[in-house]
Amino acid sequence: MSDTLLLNADAQPVSYLPLSTLCWQDAIKYMVLEKGRVLEWHDNWIVHSATWETPVPSIIMLTEYMKPKHTVRFSKSNVFLRDGYKCQYCGDHLDKRECTLDHVLPVSKGGKSTFENSTTACGPCNAGKGANHKVKPKNKPYRPDFWELVSRRKAMGFQVRHEAWMDYIK
Repeated sequence: MSDTLLLNADAQPVSYLPLSTLCWQDAIKYMVLEKGRVLEWHDNWIVHSATWETPVPSIIMLTEYMKPKHTVRFSKSNVFLRDGYKCQYCGDHLDKRECTLDHVLPVSKGGKSTFENSTTACGPCNAGKGANHKVKPKNKPYRPDFWELVSRRKAMGFQVRHEAWMDYIK
């Protein structure tokens, strides 16, 4: 997890998928170049150079509004989020580490890596299905809407580096 939450000029995170964060070095660059305004600082964390020192920002708000992207890119994590971390064959709820990506029509049979052909599966179900394209998931895979994924991500909650972040992640 990065050290600084990046907010747009409207005080909303630039992105929820993934949550817009910066490493502390980039946060200081934004501050020095006046691309962002610091809203919160990390407690007891000061960085030094030979001639300068500053506390590390915890939350930075951009000075100019950045138009957010509302497109959903295909990724394993977005498929797992769409499916609610639930195996689409046996119905078991899975931990992030237990999830595997299954191609409904296997790649070996011409299947593509798309939302419409990919689903969440547990390891045993994925291995048991193998290249059998006749076994179908309980729910038909689909391309999720951006706001659907954001809503699901918010419902899961966020691990945050600084408690003040929760005031801006709603």
